[in-house]
Amino acid sequence: MTAEDRMMWALARIVAFVVLVVAVLAVTLTLAFAHDHDHPELDAWYAGLMQPDNPTASCCGVADAYWCDDYYAKDGRAYCRITDDRTVPGRPPIPVGTEVEIPDRKLKFDRGNPSGHAVVFLSSGGAVYCFVQGGGV
Repeated sequence: MTAEDRMMWALARIVAFVVLVVAVLAVTLTLAFAHDHDHPELDAWYAGLMQPDNPTASCCGVADAYWCDDYYAKDGRAYCRITDDRTVPGRPPIPVGTEVEIPDRKLKFDRGNPSGHAVVFLSSGGAVYCFVQGGGV
């Protein structure tokens, strides 16, 4: 085996290693940034939701979707209470029962909701990105 052959063999091993590392990272990141680890089939739905008052901006970033099945109107305003007790990596916990006011401009009606839950998307500071009522596909 010549020096050139050894160099080509070493280069091929390095390329194979890099491809393996990239594949492992891609799988890891996909799982880490999934919205609902128990229902990865919903990832495309989550990723496709856009803010109703800013249709070029996504409703959700990483881990900002909370189930909010108890929704109601009070004094002409929309509210929901957090019903989500899941632990989601990277998502700040919000106690079950926390009331969230939903601005009218954040109510989404243009897409179905296959999650089985009403979902509110909140910033880390508690601002509402979107609210999608439960039910409907």
